[in-house]
Amino acid sequence: MKKFSIIALLSLSLAAVYAQGVIDEVIWVVGDEAILRSEVEEERLRAQYEGTTIPGDPYCVIPEQLAIQKLFLHQAVLDSVEANESSVSHQVDMRLNYYINQIGSKEKMEEYFRKTSSEIREEMMTTVRNQMIIQQMQAKLTQNIKPTPADIRRFYNTLPVDSIPMMPAQVEVQILSFEPTVPVEETERIKQRLREFTERVQNGTADFGMLARLYSEDTESAKRGGELGFVGRGQLVTEFADVAFNLNDPKRVSRIVQTEYGYHIIQLIEKKGERINCRHILLRPRISATDKVNAIERLDSIRQLVVADSIQFEQAVILFSQDKNTAMNAGLMINPNTGSSRFEYQDLAPEIAKQIYNMQEGDISQPFVMMDQQKNREVCAIVRLKKKTDVHRANLIDDFQAIKSMLEQKLSRDFIHNWILSKQKSTFVQIDPEWQGCDFEYPGWIH
Repeated sequence: MKKFSIIALLSLSLAAVYAQGVIDEVIWVVGDEAILRSEVEEERLRAQYEGTTIPGDPYCVIPEQLAIQKLFLHQAVLDSVEANESSVSHQVDMRLNYYINQIGSKEKMEEYFRKTSSEIREEMMTTVRNQMIIQQMQAKLTQNIKPTPADIRRFYNTLPVDSIPMMPAQVEVQILSFEPTVPVEETERIKQRLREFTERVQNGTADFGMLARLYSEDTESAKRGGELGFVGRGQLVTEFADVAFNLNDPKRVSRIVQTEYGYHIIQLIEKKGERINCRHILLRPRISATDKVNAIERLDSIRQLVVADSIQFEQAVILFSQDKNTAMNAGLMINPNTGSSRFEYQDLAPEIAKQIYNMQEGDISQPFVMMDQQKNREVCAIVRLKKKTDVHRANLIDDFQAIKSMLEQKLSRDFIHNWILSKQKSTFVQIDPEWQGCDFEYPGWIH
């Protein structure tokens, strides 16, 4: 089955439902809002084709979920909670770009959804906007839930032993890295190649999109002829954005732009207010084996200084590291998934995980070459294992924040549950008799 078949089947299945003469109808009313049969059917089919498990009868679970959403949206109106339209647009652009990438083109996406891209975007805007409003409303309702240390200790002490979670092995790692020096000749070779591309596009002998597919080293956008999709200035690195947002003629190609990712040329496709859609071709300089060896030798000299206590690792990071994400933090790596400095081994780059697996706290690795996933190019590094925690049952000393998070989540769930029960009593709800025979999670829908 092709990777876009879920989207295709969903669209075609919905079309088939209505082609068979199924008439849409109002099945629930919550306050001033109606829930339609088509909404339920669409959610059911989407869950089916995406492999999402619905915990119970979908014709009971889905309408109730939609009703709960409407309770939050109604409260959001009363409390003047609104979504940030820039964030909504950003999320929608990301989703549209994902669909286009999965299906292959904007035209194919429109064919599968049987709607224009404008209609698809408008529906997504509503969906994403509502999701953001609901999240903000829930956050506002639970914002004062702040357990004290005493609350956290009491909560932990009441947990049955078999309910206390096992915490995986975790490590805290400091890194010192820099990129091997790129010879001037290699940089000039890259620039000359991009100048040739520019000349071919502007004299009409080559298409920018085709050149991007053939040569761009941004592999994801290369599949789409270098197209990035609509993005805001803040989604692009500064050097790229400064040039891209100053382009006005779609027939012209930008000057060569250097960023942390390499060297680019850019072609404007379309501007819409504060967003832009453009194509680019990215080329990266090649690093020779000799350059890597020189970088490794330099790192080894730095490592020897640290091991001999001639300099602290933290000082070495400040003096030599080119990793801007950690250079001002004594080299301490931050887990992007959690925001903490703790990593499970699988969350680390494979090269780093391999280095530290058998190290002890305070050990410093030998220099090694690794792939910088963000920039998609090789760097040379040494790492220091700052702290290592083996697999253990959560305790208040090592895992206070994790236990605090458990309690906050429990208190928030309880608060939201009780809030819904309360809102049911004060909100007009009417359910079509054919849809009432359900074992609802919140039985107060039917008075």
